[in-house]
Amino acid sequence: MTPVLTVEEIEDFLAREFPQINAGGRVFTCVSVAPGTATLRLHPDESHLRPGGTVSGPALFALADVAAYVALLAHIGPVPLALTTQLNINFLNRADPVPLDGVCRILKLGRSLAMLEVSVERADTRQLIAHATTTYSIPPAKNDAVK
Repeated sequence: MTPVLTVEEIEDFLAREFPQINAGGRVFTCVSVAPGTATLRLHPDESHLRPGGTVSGPALFALADVAAYVALLAHIGPVPLALTTQLNINFLNRADPVPLDGVCRILKLGRSLAMLEVSVERADTRQLIAHATTTYSIPPAKNDAVK
């Protein structure tokens, strides 16, 4: 499965279609795109922390979801209306306020559904912080629509 979008094209797409994800400063960065995979980095700030100074569950969930979206789009092209239909996440270790990577692997890419898994890892030590599985719905292309 060969990517059809580059890191730069993903970054441009996110800036154009979802400017809100980096509205308070650079929060998400596409690190890499390769066959069947993509990595998205979260640069947590104070708004992502919970009491005790750890990165919150909702921030980790967002990283997993956006990483899956990025991996999917990298392989199907800029389809803004692809959407999450299911996401399950297991929190495994404390998430210190350091850069975190959502490393996504595409398990199955069909015409209308994609199944993906995301490992949320510390960018510095690769310690596994959380693991997610997700399903995305892919809208039909205009020429595939039933008439």
